[in-house]
Amino acid sequence: MCEIVFIDSAGRETRVKAQEGETLMAVAVRCGIDGIVAQCGGALACGTCHCYIEQPHLDLLPPPSEEEATMIEFVMEPTPNSRLSCQILASGVTNGMRVVVPDSQH
Repeated sequence: MCEIVFIDSAGRETRVKAQEGETLMAVAVRCGIDGIVAQCGGALACGTCHCYIEQPHLDLLPPPSEEEATMIEFVMEPTPNSRLSCQILASGVTNGMRVVVPDSQH
């Protein structure tokens, strides 16, 4: 079990527990985090689970796959710390991770 901190566009933090191996998208949906739409259910087909991963955790994650990187090109306001939450698995590395949810996924 690890803790993930989701931060909305107003700066409000929501701390949630994640099971190891659970995607951040699934955690966000399960916990009712606004802004993670997850239209495709984690099939890497829509980009509506886009988020921003804060340091130092960003550098601890494996780099995005080619498919994820391509999808990120089409999200609203991509930045170098943009990731798709459906592609990040909760683990010891993600414990304490701060995940900023964008203003809009569309």
